Amino acid sequence: MTIRHDWSLDEVIALYEQPLLELVWQAAAVHRQHHDPLAIQRSTLLSVKTGGCSENCGYCPQSAHHDGPARKSQGMMSLDDVRLAATRAKESGASRFCMGAAWREVKDGAQFDSVIEMVETVSGMGLEACVTLGMVTAPQAVRLKAAGLTAYNHNLDTSSEHYGAIISTRTYEDRLQTLANVQQAGLQACCGGILGMGETAKDRCMLLQTLASLDPQPESVPLNVLVRVPGTPLADAPDFDPLELVRAVALARLLMPKSRVRLSAGRSDLSREAQALCFLAGANSIFFGDQLLTTTNPQVAADEQLMRDLGLHAA
Repeated sequence: MTIRHDWSLDEVIALYEQPLLELVWQAAAVHRQHHDPLAIQRSTLLSVKTGGCSENCGYCPQSAHHDGPARKSQGMMSLDDVRLAATRAKESGASRFCMGAAWREVKDGAQFDSVIEMVETVSGMGLEACVTLGMVTAPQAVRLKAAGLTAYNHNLDTSSEHYGAIISTRTYEDRLQTLANVQQAGLQACCGGILGMGETAKDRCMLLQTLASLDPQPESVPLNVLVRVPGTPLADAPDFDPLELVRAVALARLLMPKSRVRLSAGRSDLSREAQALCFLAGANSIFFGDQLLTTTNPQVAADEQLMRDLGLHAA
């Protein structure tokens, strides 16, 4: 299948609105053309600096604007603690180690220097290193690349139309500029969104259309389902239908055939059957480990059992 960057919104919506099983069948066929359908890449995510973020993202318990459980800033983790966590992740079968810091943007200085050391350490252990640090400038992205960083995560979260209802402290254009800085530095872009924040199906289609229009397309597309945290503005958001996640996974696979589509936050609330359908529809990556920044994730033993039961193996 040819990689396209010129999908129209009408084309994307037409794909999305097909009968679910037809959409999944099409996506599964494309998935098999570009990937081993039984291979699942496993990433581990660690918060190296938690809380006190100046952004007002409506879903985030780390925002200083809300009354979430992680609103107060904590110090940076030590390099030794990060090394230990990365060692455990590698021993558990993770191939990528992701580090997140609750910042609006990267600021040059001691903290960024500490992140550079963490990246060098993780990369030196034979793991793919990924960070999510908020906005980065072009020179900072170059420095991260030189330190051995594999990928930079910076999600668009939702469509440009729905974005203002979720966040007001950073613009959509700011996010796109960070992605441009990352890709121009030769880093892989890890970029996806969050489903279940009151968006429409059209918003989900617009988000994935925007991601598919990037050239190159993101190496990884994490699809999160909102984790409703008390104290945040979205704590009382309505339930999200897991079948809509399956639709989003299948659409992502059709629009971005070579990208890794990652089941991310919210997976703890998915049944084994829903996860299996997502894998069939083209998801081929998960976050692996008991914790995702400040929210829970399925237990490692449960994930290992699920992979055995489905006949899946680590990529």
